[in-house]
Amino acid sequence: MKISVIIPTFNRYKMIGRAINSILEQTYKPYEIIIVDDGSTDETKHLIHDEYPTIKYFYQSRSGVSKARNRGIVESKGDWIAFLDSDDEWLPNKLEKQKENLKQNPTILVSHTNEIWIRNGVRVNQMKKHQKYGGYIFDKCLEFCRMSPSSIMIHRNVFEGIGNFDEDLSVCEDYDLWIRIASKYHVTYLETPFIKKYGGHKDQLSKVENGIEHFRIQSLEKILASKMLTKEQTTDAKEVLLKKLSIYSNGLKKRNKLEELALVKKKILNWTITL
Repeated sequence: MKISVIIPTFNRYKMIGRAINSILEQTYKPYEIIIVDDGSTDETKHLIHDEYPTIKYFYQSRSGVSKARNRGIVESKGDWIAFLDSDDEWLPNKLEKQKENLKQNPTILVSHTNEIWIRNGVRVNQMKKHQKYGGYIFDKCLEFCRMSPSSIMIHRNVFEGIGNFDEDLSVCEDYDLWIRIASKYHVTYLETPFIKKYGGHKDQLSKVENGIEHFRIQSLEKILASKMLTKEQTTDAKEVLLKKLSIYSNGLKKRNKLEELALVKKKILNWTITL
């Protein structure tokens, strides 16, 4: 099994070494490590060239994490793709355990694992609503992002079937890809945590002005328009979309954004009619 590991990064000079070292310390070594630097202005480039000369390093002008991950996919040579965010780290047997699990399930093309959450240096418990699953999990992926980019491993053929990360999305690009994957593929899940996911720092992409649900709504509208869903999946997606639109409209009303509110109410009416 040839595993290409892709790290997208932007100005994470002080964190990325931890991520890289956690890959180098794996009990099952990856085929290659690829870093796509999305326009860093700090010392990231010099760090990689000086301390990690065997790593494949690509620099691009600031274009977003989706384009960075997609560049990594294009440049990669492995048959399996694993991602690691530059502020996270893997436990030493992460790749080995996923490889063993996939060997036992040779028809499975997507694997993810549980994770340890650390916020501002303190371990925190995940809420029940963030429970992760394996199997055909499309309906469970609609509400929240059920898989972490740093935990997932995907066979190259999957991208050929459903496409790469949506470069038009500044956030929720992972949610968008997961619902497309889950609509077509069985996913295997390892309940043991194999990654440490760090949060609380100022540059996290999930901190967005319009709220994260705005982008999830965009993704749901897109997948419904694609006609790639089964009848049952279409119904599930419409129900969740209407729920999210309703919550979003309440927020617009509170903020007195009446013009956008009128557009959202029209969407709610149109999607209700199609149910």
